[in-house]
Amino acid sequence: MIFTPHPYQAYCINRVISDSALMLMLDMGLGKTVICLSAVRDLMYNRFCVGKVLVIAPKKVAESTWCKEARKWEHLKDLRFSLVLGSTQKRIRALNTPADIWVINRDNVQWLCDYYANEWPFDMVIVDESTSFKNHNAKRWKSLKRVMPRVRRVVELTGTPAPNGLIDLWAQIYLLDGGARLGKTIGGFRERYFDPDKRNAQQIFSYKPKPEADNAIRTLIGDICVSMKAEDYLQLPDVVYDNIPVELDSKAKRQYDQLEREMLLQVDEETIDAGSAATLSNKLLQLCNGAVYDSDQNVVEIHSCKIEAFLELIEQLNGQPALVFYNFKHDLTRIEAALAKSGLRVRRLNGPQDETDWNNRQIDILLAHPASCAYGLNLQDGGNHVIWFGLNWSLELYQQANKRLHRQGQQQKVIIHHLIVQEGRDEDVVAALQDKGAVQDMLINSLKARIERVKKNVG
Repeated sequence: MIFTPHPYQAYCINRVISDSALMLMLDMGLGKTVICLSAVRDLMYNRFCVGKVLVIAPKKVAESTWCKEARKWEHLKDLRFSLVLGSTQKRIRALNTPADIWVINRDNVQWLCDYYANEWPFDMVIVDESTSFKNHNAKRWKSLKRVMPRVRRVVELTGTPAPNGLIDLWAQIYLLDGGARLGKTIGGFRERYFDPDKRNAQQIFSYKPKPEADNAIRTLIGDICVSMKAEDYLQLPDVVYDNIPVELDSKAKRQYDQLEREMLLQVDEETIDAGSAATLSNKLLQLCNGAVYDSDQNVVEIHSCKIEAFLELIEQLNGQPALVFYNFKHDLTRIEAALAKSGLRVRRLNGPQDETDWNNRQIDILLAHPASCAYGLNLQDGGNHVIWFGLNWSLELYQQANKRLHRQGQQQKVIIHHLIVQEGRDEDVVAALQDKGAVQDMLINSLKARIERVKKNVG
């Protein structure tokens, strides 16, 4: 195909060429990959500014997205790729394979930095989904920080730069400018722009931005960030959200209520923190889905009400393909068992071939965990129905996963179905995700409210 860039794409390409450090905060579907590859080709073969380019990406994206994008466009077909994936031996072989662009999984960044030590060879680094490097305590961030002085050009790509608030920006921006804009330390950044929020006498759990923080931070980083939203540049089909209530039968309701009550009564809502809230919420979400893990990690089935509602929804689709997101491994097993005699072509999303087959309409039900396909995958040609069998609390994963279908090239209205157990934890998660606010705060507060309600009922 001949690539004719949209005006916003041409602007971004020119910015990547002219700026030595840049964050492209481009919404999903705006073409971040082709923008970067077009700039790399120009920098490498027309301007001779770079010699070796490293792309760091989530695993599924590293496996296929960048190579596929290059093969798609006529002007990029000459770019040579080497995928630094697999075993240590395979990764070393890939590093020594002649190429223009080396693509590595973000989980192997520490290994890569240790492997080259002081002989770092890449003069340009592209970090695809830079929120993978928002944690300044993570080994991958510390490793990349160590080699950044040897990198002449760096580009960070993300559609959600601050999924948990402005505090996520410091580590990402530091990799671009070494602390020139937001400060050399995370402590100084927090002190200047944030106040303690959730805390006990000894520990601060979270921070809230000061009133002037948002404008101040955006002003400081505005020269190295480009922010664009899809709705401003693309004519995408509408998205329809379909909340499907799941009513538990009387036996299942008694079992659910008993287990929920026993778990909640063991927790003091006054001292609950993010860690314990997440653990307890996961157990309650398992209950909503119909099964739980016991202390030995065996699966104990509680009810099949959500499975039955799921099968009814599949029947109502009348053969239309559906991308189904599950939350727990036992969800996947139970869904596959329920569909075993349906006659539908059911597939787990495991690799590039599954992506290709889905887009070629060779799969009816594609089962995926949102964490494994939230970035980079283009699934818009294979269908327009998303089914969330089980939700989780990550707003970033939720939005990114939905964008696998609702992106440039989608021709139909995208319908996102949520299966929601009534009066269960599902309702709290849906409310938090649709509010699009501070999801973690809602996780804790809604759980405290649920604990208090159970205690009142017991009293």
